[in-house]
Amino acid sequence: MNTLCQFSEKERNYFAYQARQNFLRQQGTILFEKDEAVAERDEAFAERDIALAREQAALEREQAAQAEKAAVQAEKAAAMAENDGIEGEEE
Repeated sequence: MNTLCQFSEKERNYFAYQARQNFLRQQGTILFEKDEAVAERDEAFAERDIALAREQAALEREQAAQAEKAAVQAEKAAAMAENDGIEGEEE
């Protein structure tokens, strides 16, 4: 009976060991997948930040172009007003 108990105890220990190893493998897989998901999320955030920065730069260039266009139009209007003033004095 003593020998049977020892074999039985060894078998229980073996199954406990196997269960622990399976648990550790599962936890490792979960942590690996979590780390991959976090890395993918961080990469997506970085790509989004780059896209937003490019969009912001494009908007700033567009605003600068519009400001330059408005300045040119103001210069044209001033030149036309000056030209009209000179013509009015000549008459």
